[in-house]
Amino acid sequence: MRTSLRLLLVPTFALFIVILVTRAAQDTEQQRKQIDAIVSAVSKPNDPGFAVLVKKGPAIIFAKGYGVREEGKPDKIEPNTNFRLASVTKQFTAMAILLLVHDGKLHTEDRLTDIWPDFPVYGRDITVRYLLTHTSGIRDYSELMESEEKAHGAKWSGEKQIQDAEVLALLKAQPDGEFPAGLKWEYSNSGYVLLGLIVAKVSGMPYDEFLQKRIFEPLGMKNSIVYVKGKNEVVNRAYGHSKEGDTFKVTDQSPTSATLGDGGVYSSVEDLAKWDDGLRNHTLLSEKEMLPALTPAKKADDSPYFYPKDEKDEKQTEPEVVAYGYGWFLDPYNGHARQYHDGGTMGFRSTIQRYVDDKLTIIVLSNRTDVSPRELGEKIADVMLGAKK
Repeated sequence: MRTSLRLLLVPTFALFIVILVTRAAQDTEQQRKQIDAIVSAVSKPNDPGFAVLVKKGPAIIFAKGYGVREEGKPDKIEPNTNFRLASVTKQFTAMAILLLVHDGKLHTEDRLTDIWPDFPVYGRDITVRYLLTHTSGIRDYSELMESEEKAHGAKWSGEKQIQDAEVLALLKAQPDGEFPAGLKWEYSNSGYVLLGLIVAKVSGMPYDEFLQKRIFEPLGMKNSIVYVKGKNEVVNRAYGHSKEGDTFKVTDQSPTSATLGDGGVYSSVEDLAKWDDGLRNHTLLSEKEMLPALTPAKKADDSPYFYPKDEKDEKQTEPEVVAYGYGWFLDPYNGHARQYHDGGTMGFRSTIQRYVDDKLTIIVLSNRTDVSPRELGEKIADVMLGAKK
C-alpha cells in the first residue's frame, strides 16, 4: 500500500512543479509585455531612443533597443549599442581606486598632497575617501572654466575640449576649496576627475588602459571603453541628441566631454549586465572589500550628510539625508534596498538600478535628453516588484 501511495504522489508532485513553472513563465511574459509598453509609450522607431535590460539574478529576462543610434540614419539601437554613460562612469572609477587599495598601492586616507606634493595647502585635508564620497569641498571645474574664459576669452569648445590635466591645473590654481573637507556633501565631478588622474598616477598606466585591463577584460565587457579621441573608437556607437520642438538635433560633444573619471566610459546594456554579474559574484573584489563603497558616508561624528538646500524649492521644510558610498547612491525605492546611479551629459541620459534584496537589476541607456531613464527604470521596477497602484 505504501509503495502504491508513493507511486501516486510522484506524478502528482511532478504535475505541481509543471504548473508552477508554467505560471512563472506566464508571469514573466506578462512582465515583458508591460516593460515593452512602458518604453514604447515614449519611443518612435526613427527617433533616438533607448536600450533597456532587466535581470533577475543572473538571468536576463528582458533586453531590447528602441529607436535609432543617430537621427536620420537607419542603424537601430540594440542591446549591444554603446552609449556614453556620463556619471554612471563614477562606479567604475571607484572600483579602480578600490582595486589599487587591494593592490596595496593606495589608501583611502591618502591626501592630495601625498599624491601631488605641489598641490596647494588646502589639499592636505582632502583625502581620497572625501573625493569618493563627494565631501571634499573641491571646486567645480565647469565653474572654474567659466571664470577662466570670462577673464581670458573663449578657450574650450566641443572641438577643443578640456582635458584632465587642465582640470588639475585649474584646481591647483585655487587658494582653497569651496568648504572644508568633510564638512558637508556636494556632488563633485571635479573630485572624480581627480580620482581618474590618481588611478593613472598610482598604477603607472593611463586611466583608460587600467579600466580595460582590470575591469572590462576580466568581466568579459568586450565592447566597453573609456573613449579618448584620437586613441580609440566606440563600436556600435549611439550619438547624443537634444530635442528642439518636435525634432531632434545631434548634440554629442560638449567642452567637458573629454574628461575621463567623471564620465568617460561608453558601454552597452549587454556589457553592463556583465558588470552587474561581476558585482553580484564579487569577481573583482571580495564582499568585505566592497563594503565601504556600498555604505553611506557619514561625518566624523557619525552624523549623516544632507543634500544642499534648494533655494528654489519653497516647499522644502526638512533637509534630505544623503545616502552615498563610493560611486553609488544607496537610498531605497518604495521600501526596497537599492544601489543606483544616474548619468546625464550633452545628448545622453543613463541609469543602473540594483534592487539587491530582490536580486533585480534594471539598466536604461538613452541617446536623448527629454525622457528620464531613472523614471523609466522605476516604472519598470514597479512592474517587477509588484508595486500597488
